[in-house]
Amino acid sequence: MCYAMQKTTKFLPVLFIFVLILACKPAPKIGQDVQRDRLTDGIYEGSFKGGPNYAQVKVTIKEQRIAAIEIIKHDTWKGKKAEAVIPGRIIEKQSTNVDAVTGATNSSHVIMNAVQIAVEKALTKI
Repeated sequence: MCYAMQKTTKFLPVLFIFVLILACKPAPKIGQDVQRDRLTDGIYEGSFKGGPNYAQVKVTIKEQRIAAIEIIKHDTWKGKKAEAVIPGRIIEKQSTNVDAVTGATNSSHVIMNAVQIAVEKALTKI
């Protein structure tokens, strides 16, 4: 094997690890308390991708409250347990800024952010 190929072969695993680390950057939390007085009743969709996770949700606004959250799609490695917990916490608190599920932090943030984006679509313009 020539010298250039040996160098390249040694460099590839380092490059792979670097790319993997960048892809796993955690999702930020963009959630906040819901501005109920500005919500318009209806069904709204939102989606968010953060790191290796993606969530697409359908949010039902009824009587100016988050009444239901349906997770349409959730791509995750280990965060499936967030699906059963985060929607309930959001509805109970009427906020997309709730405590994450231990061991599923990134999935929790991605679901919260997708709901936040859907809720923003329900806000009336001032």
